[in-house]
Amino acid sequence: MGKNESKGSQFAARASKVERLDAALATVALRHRGNPAVKAVGLLSEASDQPPLLAASAATLAAGLVLRQPRLARAGLRMLASELVATGIKAGIKRYVARTRPHKMLEDGRYLLHPDKNAEKNEGPWNSFPSGHTAGAVAVGRALSREYPQASSAAAAAAAAVGLVQLPQGNHFASDVVVGAMVGWVAEAAVNAAVNAGSAAVRKRGD
Repeated sequence: MGKNESKGSQFAARASKVERLDAALATVALRHRGNPAVKAVGLLSEASDQPPLLAASAATLAAGLVLRQPRLARAGLRMLASELVATGIKAGIKRYVARTRPHKMLEDGRYLLHPDKNAEKNEGPWNSFPSGHTAGAVAVGRALSREYPQASSAAAAAAAAVGLVQLPQGNHFASDVVVGAMVGWVAEAAVNAAVNAGSAAVRKRGD
């Protein structure tokens, strides 16, 4: 990968300090792309993609309703709403920002990061920013933890694993992952605020 590494570093050389750091980290991380552990975690991380998370959240909500377990139903509702909001924010950013994925930068020696009103058409190798997997994992994990605090450590660890494995897989730069985590955090916080406001309104009406 030596030639590709030098290509990636060369083409990112004129970028900002953050982008240069991203490129350097990606160059190192991608050396481990073929590691069995990376492949295994990467495969598991696909559960944090939008369709699986939406399905899991909806199933949790449905199970809570069918089994008449309000806490489980609330968890499912929070998870579903948080994932939808996170997906909306992530999609909005991706729609207007084009950025080369790390593996593309190192394979072809091409790198770009710029506003692009047609960026949504560049799905795949040109749509790196931000990490949607990380956003979803953080949003849904935090939403679940609101109703089941005992799951917070496991949820945080899972979200961290999802984010970190994006680097050696070459799917995202470090800053993509950081911003993705921020998107997930903001999305869940907004949903939590809405849920709390709704609960307060219901209690006030009952007084």
